[in-house]
Amino acid sequence: MKTERNNGSKKRVALVTGASSGIGEATAQRLAKAGYKVYGTSRRGGQAGQQSFEMLALDVTSDASVEAVVNELLRLEGRIDLLVNNAGFGVAPAGAEESSIEQARAIFETNFFGVVRMTRAVVPHMRRQGGGRIINIGSVLGLLPMPYGALYSATKHAVEGYSESLDHELRTRGVRVSVVEPAFTKTKFDANLLEPDSTLDEYREARAALNELLPKAIANGDEPSVVADVVLKAANAARPRIRYTAGVVASRLGLLRRFAPSGLVDMGIRKDFGLDTPKSVPSAAGIVARGDAT
Repeated sequence: MKTERNNGSKKRVALVTGASSGIGEATAQRLAKAGYKVYGTSRRGGQAGQQSFEMLALDVTSDASVEAVVNELLRLEGRIDLLVNNAGFGVAPAGAEESSIEQARAIFETNFFGVVRMTRAVVPHMRRQGGGRIINIGSVLGLLPMPYGALYSATKHAVEGYSESLDHELRTRGVRVSVVEPAFTKTKFDANLLEPDSTLDEYREARAALNELLPKAIANGDEPSVVADVVLKAANAARPRIRYTAGVVASRLGLLRRFAPSGLVDMGIRKDFGLDTPKSVPSAAGIVARGDAT
């Protein structure tokens, strides 16, 4: 990591969490190419010279780690213009009751409270400098439910509500908040899933079917660069929107959720996941076509 200060640089400074791979890495690269001075983060940090941006070690579940990284970035650059909250993980497909309370706390600790920690750390500085942008990487699962993915979906719903409320609070202070909502994206998301820790035989068939389908759906998803382009659009918009969908499937699902009758949406979800059949085993064609996850 470089130690010199940003002496008079006009570049806007961006901080991107979860930037070691996937959406976070693509976003950091895209922002750097667009002229931002970018710092990415991951739990292990990164070696200098391997990316077009610098990497810092950060654990978004630790107050001390978050405070240390934000203070270091302010020491180096004197300001933070853009925060992209991307760090997160999921639980492998399972019934909601197959995850313990401890596991539920763990996913919220990263996916939601990690966003809260990072936001609380940078907002005072953005307010004092008279402006800034916060972009949270959500999901179409922040709009739509995913049976057998209740905990992950719940974290993304929480990010949606938090972001929209926060934008109203900060808008008159020059700070804007947006959520970017992808659908399936070609990342290592499925390689880092927590296995449910309280499995039940009742859900065995549905769990097995979804665990087989998820890697295929991700492999057929959008490139991370699609999401990165939308993040840049939101970051540079003169009048940013609160929500941006990323990719064709996400756009269609967003329109479906907002404008289709709720009964029709409910029926489609139950059909895709086989919830009205005796075995309740998900439909391969339905889930892959819908793209209900990131």
